[in-house]
Amino acid sequence: MANEIKNLSQLLRQLEQLAPEQDRISLAQVLEVLGQRSFAPLILIAGLILFSPLSGIPGMPTLMGLLILLASLQMLLLRRHLWLPRWLLQKSTSGTRFHSTLLWLQRPAAFVDRWLQPRLPLLVYRSGTYLIALVCTAIALALPAMEILPFSATIAGIALTAFGLALVAHDGVLALVALMVTASVVLLALQLWI
Repeated sequence: MANEIKNLSQLLRQLEQLAPEQDRISLAQVLEVLGQRSFAPLILIAGLILFSPLSGIPGMPTLMGLLILLASLQMLLLRRHLWLPRWLLQKSTSGTRFHSTLLWLQRPAAFVDRWLQPRLPLLVYRSGTYLIALVCTAIALALPAMEILPFSATIAGIALTAFGLALVAHDGVLALVALMVTASVVLLALQLWI
């Protein structure tokens, strides 16, 4: 059983348990390492993938959008364990690419972890979690449209990473910042389209 993850560095250490010599690493293997109650780490991982160079792979934003949508809807339905369809669990990436991404994330993770701490619990428990799940659902629904502009999903990745980190570290201040950033990006996008 996986240890409870409380920051980004711990998440990366958990994922490093996957053998680097493997040709492919599947989503099922990632979830096995993280544990069955991995809603927040899954949102965090999807955000990190969208923030990393992996977001440039065609279809990756849509796949991550589907993954986040499934996780956030199950959070809203108060499910205790994450369920994903078998075909999605079988999706995989290159083991080499996976481990090089983990290596690329180590320094930023150490920097970010210095700022994380449990605070403003109202925003990361109960009703705050529902709000975060609703916003993540909206972001997930917008991700397929982000396939049109390469790397535009990076902004969504930043927001999802912040929400995932806030839930993992129980940091309501980070959740508040993520909510404000998401709202400002939505308002900016609306102004550009109107």
